[in-house]
Amino acid sequence: MNHQRERIPLRGADRSSIEASVRHCCEVARRARTQFYLTFFSLPKPLFRDMCVLYAFMRRTDDLGDEPDVPLDQRRERLNAWRGETAGVLDGDPTDDPILPAVADLVRRHRLPSQLLFDVIAGVDSDLTPRRFATFDELERYCYLVAGAVGLCCIGIWKYRDPRAEQAAVACGTAFQLTNILRDVAEDLRQGRRYLPDEDLQRFGVTEAMLAEGGEARPYQELMRFEADRARTYFDRAQPLLEWLSPEGRRVQRAMFGMYGGLLDEIERRRFDVQTGRVRVPRLKKWRIAIRSLLGRG
Repeated sequence: MNHQRERIPLRGADRSSIEASVRHCCEVARRARTQFYLTFFSLPKPLFRDMCVLYAFMRRTDDLGDEPDVPLDQRRERLNAWRGETAGVLDGDPTDDPILPAVADLVRRHRLPSQLLFDVIAGVDSDLTPRRFATFDELERYCYLVAGAVGLCCIGIWKYRDPRAEQAAVACGTAFQLTNILRDVAEDLRQGRRYLPDEDLQRFGVTEAMLAEGGEARPYQELMRFEADRARTYFDRAQPLLEWLSPEGRRVQRAMFGMYGGLLDEIERRRFDVQTGRVRVPRLKKWRIAIRSLLGRG
């Protein structure tokens, strides 16, 4: 996988504007209190700030597509406007947006392929209307757009010493997204979405009604076991990242592996009961994973 890296001009923002934008992005990340924010503290301050900028961009993109009180057409218009404004700023146009000056600076300094940002926007756009996937190949492409592209941005910031890290980062994003899909099976169905492919449901004789009900029925259990094993396969493909990343990136990646791997463990421990309550990694375990990453331990 070869993503061309590019230099982005900074005609549209001076250094003081960029610094103000970075501070805003750091505040966005701080207020969000995501499970990964604490792990960012294991990074040197410049990389910590860079990850906050990346997070702020991804959060804004996701929020634009996930506003249930906003009509669909309006959400699509806002997302298209965001795509256009992002493209303009990356080309050096001025902007009043508080996030984009820092994003353009991030892309320029790390020579990130700007297409990765547009891939993420495309993934969110594709989620605006309820959808179904006929095959796993279709689902895998979706996982790349909403998660694999993010992983490529992350390793572009952290740096890596082997080009195979790019494929591993995409596999990592797929593993994380497949885990999210398993956790959210019932919730997604209530919203008219179903990400598990038609071909898998047909293989195990599972209907959407059976997915919504869950329980100990053999077809449901076999389907979910199959999907969990598939996610594990992608975790295995991503594991070499820990060898290929910089020491700074390795600490954050180790924490992410721990948190998402822990979530998949919890889904399996509950025998795929994702219908009676949201599956979460216990808070104490999250803190233990985060602290170990801060200390640089496996």
